[in-house]
Amino acid sequence: MALLINNNYSPNFDIKKRLKNSIKFLIIHYTGMKKESEAISRLLDFNSKVSCHYFIKNDGDIIRMVPDSYTAWHAGKSKWKKFVSLNKHSIGIEIHNPGHDHGYKSFSQKQVKSLLSLVEDLKKKFYIDKKNILGHSDIAPNRKKDPGEKFPWSILAKNNIINWHSLNLNELKKSRKVRINKKLEQEFIKNLYKIGYCKISKQSRVNSNKILTTAFQRKYRNQLINGKIDQECFLISKNILKAK
Repeated sequence: MALLINNNYSPNFDIKKRLKNSIKFLIIHYTGMKKESEAISRLLDFNSKVSCHYFIKNDGDIIRMVPDSYTAWHAGKSKWKKFVSLNKHSIGIEIHNPGHDHGYKSFSQKQVKSLLSLVEDLKKKFYIDKKNILGHSDIAPNRKKDPGEKFPWSILAKNNIINWHSLNLNELKKSRKVRINKKLEQEFIKNLYKIGYCKISKQSRVNSNKILTTAFQRKYRNQLINGKIDQECFLISKNILKAK
């Protein structure tokens, strides 16, 4: 059965159409606004200069705001692997959630169910690799936290939608807060680069590493986000690189 999507188009997009094979990524965001109606209004406001392709409401209803063939303005200044400014290569999905500044909360079951269906459809339509389904904080870790540590990445992983580790969680937890030597810390950062994270410009090496580690934890180890590299983080990063 076709996914039910309502249209409410935003004026904020690049007029020139893009080729289907230029779309490589799905980028997931939260709105970060108190009210759903205000978030929708902002994405429809020409003066805001922001938009997305799809908006998932609290009740799970999906709104199409920019057609897939056009570039929406959702990612901003961003990097992943060799890609810079990911708007032109991505589909942006906004999920309503007040975010960290306004009482961050868990995403509703209806939102997650709709997201799973939408992502599965878009993956098939654009042949998107599951390694390229990312959060805003992955591609802009120095600026963004969304969709945040309450976003259910593990549910997407269980549905084989995203790239994930295959480690036993109970065993893995024993490695939490276990310190590793400098050589392994450096290897961890190299692993992040191989996964796709990029060094933060205009930041010292120490600050850049902490920002990247925090973004990694927010996605792959959301029980503890402290920006510190430990054995658990290292083992997860190593295992992710082996995932197919």
